[in-house]
Amino acid sequence: MKVIETKLPGVLIVEPRVFGDIRGFFMETFSQGKYEGLGIKEKFVQDNLSFSSRGVLRGLHYQNPNSQGKLVSVVQGEVFDVAVDIRTGSPTFGQWVGVNLSGNNHRQLWVSPGFAHGFCVLSDTAYFTYKCTDIYTPSAEGGVMWNDPDIGIEWPIEEPLLSDKDEVYPRLKDVPSERLPKY
Repeated sequence: MKVIETKLPGVLIVEPRVFGDIRGFFMETFSQGKYEGLGIKEKFVQDNLSFSSRGVLRGLHYQNPNSQGKLVSVVQGEVFDVAVDIRTGSPTFGQWVGVNLSGNNHRQLWVSPGFAHGFCVLSDTAYFTYKCTDIYTPSAEGGVMWNDPDIGIEWPIEEPLLSDKDEVYPRLKDVPSERLPKY
């Protein structure tokens, strides 16, 4: 397994070992002890799967309290996946990192608690998996505008298909600090 550090401490790209031959491939998608060795010591309590079509953008989402760390990957298709540091007091507050995840490259992205997360679908369809460190808590749900100019995410899509919630999230600077996680 290979780990690639990003410019944001707490966000890692994980490349699991893939064993392939003419029949297909096999890979281990998670093993607690191995991931603890990578520095991902959180316990996972919930797994999620989403299906989306080309042009769908989900995010930027977070929870506070009950911040969720997320180990995300794509089973089939391709997405551009983004993490944004929204922890007040963090030296990288408001900075983002993005990576392509696909069923072909088998990459995973570890997004620590305290980051907003989102992705857009680049393929016709995509199956996206999340391992989460806390359960979904509707009362703790929050979001940041997907195209907040202060963050400046370079999305590879101009007119995404958004949910009603994602269309109205505020800019990061307009989110009350008590609604954001602390560094």
